Amino acid sequence: MSNERQARLADRIRVLIAERLEKGLRDPRLGFVTITDVRVTGDLQHASVFYTVYGDDTAREDSAAALKAATGMLRSEVGKQLGIRLTPSLEFIPDALPDSAGHIADLLREAQERDAAVAGLAAGAAFAGDADPYVKPRDESADD
Repeated sequence: MSNERQARLADRIRVLIAERLEKGLRDPRLGFVTITDVRVTGDLQHASVFYTVYGDDTAREDSAAALKAATGMLRSEVGKQLGIRLTPSLEFIPDALPDSAGHIADLLREAQERDAAVAGLAAGAAFAGDADPYVKPRDESADD
């Protein structure tokens, strides 16, 4: 039951923070931020908020600073909207998903290139022995 409550609370926090960021903060450093995931601890006292930022490294750093500065305000808004006894503390963590996805895409492209090279070698290859090296059962009618 606790896991179900954690999941519902995490989803609700994700929606509330995303809606608040969509309305905009008064911080000009905040870039195009997407909330990707929220994980709440078992005692519901701490929420890790994962986010991505569209842009270069300076946009990521500026957005991280803006989110850190707005953590208290976002926590108080989440507390008002949730209506639970204790509001979880918020920690904003940059999500490594885009970097991981880029790395996986590079690995898949490399594997595809290697597969194409192996297919090219196999196209001109010939069998080392017979085309079918497996022993076949004898025909009994041929032995008679």
